[in-house]
Amino acid sequence: MRKINLSKNFAALALMWTIIAMPLAAFGQTRVTLPKNKYKVQDDVKIGQQASAEVERQMPILNDAEATRYIQQVGERLVRGIPAQFQQPAFDYRFKIVNASDINAFALPGGPMYVNRGMIEAAKSEGEMAGVMAHEIAHIALRHGTSQATKQSNPLTQLGTIGLIIGGGLLGGQQGAQLGAYGAQAWMTSYSRDYESKADILGAQIMAEAGYDPRDLANMFRTIEQQSGGSRAPEWLSSHPNPGNRYEAINREAQLLRVNNPIQNTAQFERIQSKLRRLPRAQSMQEISRNTQGNGQGRTENPTANGRYESRVELPSARTRSYTAGNFLRLNVPDNWQVFETEESVTFSPQGGYGKDGITHGAMVGLIQTQNNDLGRATEDYVNGLMQSNNYLRQQSDYTRTTIARRNAYTTVLSGRSPITGRTEIVNIFTTQLNNGSLLYVAMVAPQNESSSYDNAFRNIIRSIQING
Repeated sequence: MRKINLSKNFAALALMWTIIAMPLAAFGQTRVTLPKNKYKVQDDVKIGQQASAEVERQMPILNDAEATRYIQQVGERLVRGIPAQFQQPAFDYRFKIVNASDINAFALPGGPMYVNRGMIEAAKSEGEMAGVMAHEIAHIALRHGTSQATKQSNPLTQLGTIGLIIGGGLLGGQQGAQLGAYGAQAWMTSYSRDYESKADILGAQIMAEAGYDPRDLANMFRTIEQQSGGSRAPEWLSSHPNPGNRYEAINREAQLLRVNNPIQNTAQFERIQSKLRRLPRAQSMQEISRNTQGNGQGRTENPTANGRYESRVELPSARTRSYTAGNFLRLNVPDNWQVFETEESVTFSPQGGYGKDGITHGAMVGLIQTQNNDLGRATEDYVNGLMQSNNYLRQQSDYTRTTIARRNAYTTVLSGRSPITGRTEIVNIFTTQLNNGSLLYVAMVAPQNESSSYDNAFRNIIRSIQING
């Protein structure tokens, strides 16, 4: 009688049980690799933060704590399913709902992701919704935004940032970004077919690891087609080029993945979906875009657009008047300067110094929501964003410590030849940080040959600033 090797057989049985019991087992799943990328991981984070701030100024973010918390929970579950080789500790994955009716979702480099309310309402299950989210998470994890930018000649200049100086005119807040409600979304989602296919595959793998059936990602394509009635290309598909075999490719990949008792629908999904469907009708992205591009109702209308640039602009008056923004900010400006307000900034400029491209004479004060609690770094990020988006500007001085309203502050000077005036303009930048971490900036601009006539006005503005909070 032969001796039985119990330890060997026990190990074999244990291995078999492990394969059967594990939530996800990879049986020859498709290998996905990171594409070529000349940018640092921190560049993804910085670009995503800047673009995210602009998106949230231009698009109607749904203010519903329960729905947002639910989307965040599903997103975090999927993020935990990202394979280890694609995990980036620096990335900050966060999820919000856009109050738009289109069946769509899009992600920005470094982690921010936006899910349209219309997509949640259209999905037949949590699994289908999670499929779209997993696809977008895959774009982030594979760094497709900066990878695609690597192949382009001017990758970063397409991104807007608050307080841009465009065409030689100083623009405030969202006006400076020039992204438009479609713009930010279109740039971030206009990927090549190869990148789309890779995001489909990795998205399927992420779904399986997170406990969802990857087939639900494929099924979402069919749901979208049904919801659109076949009359036109669905929004999500139109912004994600479809070579025609994606449904089949995802299902083939699903056959290589094992998921036990996959999550398909949940009571929480049904409750949130029902809640969203009871809300007043959401606008389409087309309506949002139209409203933000000049009909006076949108959030991105340029308030200086009706002005006309003049070769001779009246010098700042020695007399000043006080400007107050709620109970938060107070400052003094020359009384011959007009005031142009938006939700995030206020611009002051004399007649002839403003027009459709912003201001050539005057000052702008605004706020930026920043993820960086270090004033120096937040200031550097802001200034670098200005220069990246406006390559005619150059920094002419180092960052110098100063104070604004008895708070620590920084100042620096930029300059460049204005395409509007044809003259070199000087831009004085001052920044300080509020208690909530927001960056307050003051940007003051004048042609170099007139700058001495503006020095006193600019100094008086800085000295007069009072901040509460």
